[in-house]
Amino acid sequence: MEWLSNGEIWAALFTLTTMEIVLGIDNIIFIALLAEQLPEEKQKMVRLVGLGLAMFSRIALLASLAWVMGLTKPLFTIGTEFSGRDILLLVGGLFLIAKATKEIHRRIEGEEELDPSKKKYPSVAGTLFQIMLLDLVFSLDSVITAVGMANQLWVMIVAIVIAVIIMMIFAESVSKFIHDHPTIKMLALSFLLLIGVFLVAESIDHHINKNYIYAAITFSLFVEGLNIASGKKKKVVEYH
Repeated sequence: MEWLSNGEIWAALFTLTTMEIVLGIDNIIFIALLAEQLPEEKQKMVRLVGLGLAMFSRIALLASLAWVMGLTKPLFTIGTEFSGRDILLLVGGLFLIAKATKEIHRRIEGEEELDPSKKKYPSVAGTLFQIMLLDLVFSLDSVITAVGMANQLWVMIVAIVIAVIIMMIFAESVSKFIHDHPTIKMLALSFLLLIGVFLVAESIDHHINKNYIYAAITFSLFVEGLNIASGKKKKVVEYH
């Protein structure tokens, strides 16, 4: 029980948990947007299962550290060296760009059915498969980063479990907020598009500081928050 009084372990646990939550933001937005396309009674289940798959992916990758670290070894060269990690990032990035672009186009062109009874829903299995694919891609960097920040495997696993539980608690609130504000939904899709570009750039050895992406989306959300607050105030004034 010496770990209870070990400040380094507690510091590593707190840091890793925070990092997993931050790195999980794009994941939870992607899951929320995919779940929203399903019938309402299935959305909560898909969000929880999706986050459960994210937790499983990270723990499975941690349990096979040798394989994960081996993914960084170059396999072939086409202009730049490609490793197994690069291929996964490239596939995941292109998928995310295609998915986000398709959703943005669908919303701009107004292709959504007005009558819910006529709406064609995607399958739950297909949605979970898409979530599982992106979970694997999103998990890679967080696991590789976690390995460099902590020495104890159990600390990394506990941090992942705590982070996913926190994300599960707030998943419904995030989904409801995105659903209630169409402009926020468009920002979320734009954010996923940026993440896709980031993953593709990373796969071809063009490193972009992810903090720039988070800073851009945070500023956009701040401005949109002001717009929402302004809109509510205007409605109150008009009512009176």
